[in-house]
Amino acid sequence: MWPQATQTRNPVQRMPRRTWLRLGSLAAMAGLSSARPAGAAEPQAAPGFGRARSVVLVFANGGQSQLDMWDMKPSAPLDVRGAFQPIATSVAGVSFCEHMPRIAAVADRLTVVRSLSHEDLDHGSAAYLALTGCYHARRSSNPPPSPTDNPTYGAVLRRVRPTPRFVADAVHLNGPALIPFEAGPGQNGGFLGRAFEPLVVGDPAGAAGAIPGLAPQLDLPPERMDDRLSLKQTLDRELSRLDALQPAYEMDGLYSQARAMLASPQVRAAFDLSAEPAAIRDSYGRHRSGQSLLLARRLVAAGVPYVNVIWNHSNRGQDESDETDQFGWDTHNDIFTVLRDRLLPRFDQSFSSFIEDLDRRGLLDETLVVCMGEFGRAPRVALEPRFAGATPGRKHWASAYSIVVAGAGVQRGAIVGATDRFGAEPITDRYGPWDVAATMFHALGIDPHAHYLDSLGRPLAIASGKPIAAIYA
Repeated sequence: MWPQATQTRNPVQRMPRRTWLRLGSLAAMAGLSSARPAGAAEPQAAPGFGRARSVVLVFANGGQSQLDMWDMKPSAPLDVRGAFQPIATSVAGVSFCEHMPRIAAVADRLTVVRSLSHEDLDHGSAAYLALTGCYHARRSSNPPPSPTDNPTYGAVLRRVRPTPRFVADAVHLNGPALIPFEAGPGQNGGFLGRAFEPLVVGDPAGAAGAIPGLAPQLDLPPERMDDRLSLKQTLDRELSRLDALQPAYEMDGLYSQARAMLASPQVRAAFDLSAEPAAIRDSYGRHRSGQSLLLARRLVAAGVPYVNVIWNHSNRGQDESDETDQFGWDTHNDIFTVLRDRLLPRFDQSFSSFIEDLDRRGLLDETLVVCMGEFGRAPRVALEPRFAGATPGRKHWASAYSIVVAGAGVQRGAIVGATDRFGAEPITDRYGPWDVAATMFHALGIDPHAHYLDSLGRPLAIASGKPIAAIYA
């Protein structure tokens, strides 16, 4: 039923500390193999190969309700269909939720895949699956990040195809994804090491800007910066004699990246949201997730090949705060009031503005946009006594959920896949996060069936799934 049901985590197990210290130098020696499984088609034979210069993954942290957004069932019983009504979109015969009128207007630029499915039912391990394309060894759990985890997509991209176009090959915005108050696994370099981790940007809507301190300082000319770097390198050589070496290696990489960012006018300009007209910033929404999407558009224009926008940064921050910025998609109770009053108005405004802005600037044709959560919500509305809230909501549901894709040759105004009358199970071909992973690498012109070598020289597949060919015209 699920093609990845027997998939296990990566082969890297607990290693001696001195082995970890060799990761940085060994990783640079390992290469990319073009080997494919027997009988696998050449990647160029499938549609969409190499159509994207950049990929933007909008991760809906907590799990969007497909039944109340993308795959509504107005003919189902009330406790299945919920409180919202469908509205017509710009695509004949396709309807979305009544609280997404602006997204409905840009439906002719989107493709909705309604038959995603997997077996993991808790946020931490399911988010790991969504962000790595691999099941965690502890399914349906909330494990902490581990150095033996599989690397996130941006880390794999940096491993197989580093690019000189920007200081970072991958950027995570509004991160890290909290579950609900601690960073979940699947967002870092994993067994590839810290050198391959994406650049993580927190709140780009804050008064200090996307990256505080990035603006050039008049009292720190390049000569003084070079002197400081020289002093640091001298101290690092002394530290190398100590046993505690790994933190020094990790900090050295961070210092090098920071210096490169400070030294590059292109990088500083890309992260400077104040350069945007006020009307554009307003159109995205002056909040964390909205300004993160705006920054994603700027990074795409600057040539960053992979951007992951976390929407929202906490999957369920509403348990501790009434600020809308803290609300996540994990709506066990009060789902209809939370969606109507908190989540959908912002998402409707920002996501539609992002698609329109990319299209207007000619960037959508070369940018693959993917919006997905770790799973969907259950086809039954019920009050859960273990969670806060006075009105019913929906539990986690991974057997069937929806994702949205756009750009880079993807069909405009299409629906791929279908679920049964309750939205509980796909009745067409199932796809999984592993297929989404393959689709993203394929769009970037990277054969997902190829292998890269880990730091110990073992070949690992870039992705275990297949590109979703049905999304292309």
